[in-house]
Amino acid sequence: MDKGPPGASAPSFEPDWPRAPEPDRGFMQGRMLIAMPGIDDPRFERALLMVCLHDEEQAMGIAVNRPMEGFTVGALLDRLGMDAGPAAQGHVLLGGPVERARGYVLHTDDFCSPGSTLRVAEGVAFSDTRDALEALTDARRRPRRSIVALGYAGWGEGQLERELQAGVWLTCDPDESLLFDTDYDDKWTRALAKIGVSADRLSVESGRA
Repeated sequence: MDKGPPGASAPSFEPDWPRAPEPDRGFMQGRMLIAMPGIDDPRFERALLMVCLHDEEQAMGIAVNRPMEGFTVGALLDRLGMDAGPAAQGHVLLGGPVERARGYVLHTDDFCSPGSTLRVAEGVAFSDTRDALEALTDARRRPRRSIVALGYAGWGEGQLERELQAGVWLTCDPDESLLFDTDYDDKWTRALAKIGVSADRLSVESGRA
């Protein structure tokens, strides 16, 4: 995984994604994507993503099992001139290959930044402003659970739908364990188990295809 390079400019935490209404059951917003073995793009090998936005024109997701080696939330907050405090623990995640200089916070919905927090699913929300990071440093404001990611995975019109039809991704419902736990190496396998799929058997069958 990429490290936060010393001396690099601070990531941006300003709004840059269209706000969406409540999740539509016709789309994947609020669902998790599980990469199939042998996915063509090695950046998504064994990836587990939360789909934060999906409509007729685009889709956007955050990988929740890609820690950036050597780059902690505390280091990110220090770079942004914030007192890390209780938020210093944990790694920053690589959310995806698009706009990796931009920061995003996926969190429980007990925190809301007016005008910038998007409700993704029941109990889960998504914010992309500096205010969300500042809340992590304040025990009175911070969400109960959260992850901080740089970058996102993006799809154009109809692209995610085509990938789903082609069997590139499996899907499952989110839960706090899959979203926020720090056992990153096991999340992909646990997501498969949640839908009754054996990771070992799936890998063998994919290799024979």
